[in-house]
Amino acid sequence: MQEKHLFEYAVIRVVPCVEREEFINVGVILYCAAQGFLKTVYALNEQRLCSFSDKVDMGELQERLRAFERICAGRREGGTIGSLPVASRFRWLTATRSTVVQTSPVHPGLCADPQQTLDKLYRQLVE
Repeated sequence: MQEKHLFEYAVIRVVPCVEREEFINVGVILYCAAQGFLKTVYALNEQRLCSFSDKVDMGELQERLRAFERICAGRREGGTIGSLPVASRFRWLTATRSTVVQTSPVHPGLCADPQQTLDKLYRQLVE
């Protein structure tokens, strides 16, 4: 039997009109300290987003979500935040914000394979 590791995840949400507090789940970010794993997966359903608001700038939204990927990957592409330790990057990405891109509260769990768990959470919570 494979060893289980503690992981934490948050759902990435797009909040087209912050004042209304309505959101659409577009991705998941998962962190597993024991595996040194920090990754995000997302997809934008433009038709669905436009049904919430016609004021969504898809180009800007894509860039904000790509920033999540770059920060997760670390290295120079992730900028100043990307150079932080993995745990700090996860905490920064999941910090409370009142912008168009937000995350849910952080939830814990146990997994044997963080990538499989990320894919499963994405299917369950976004697709």
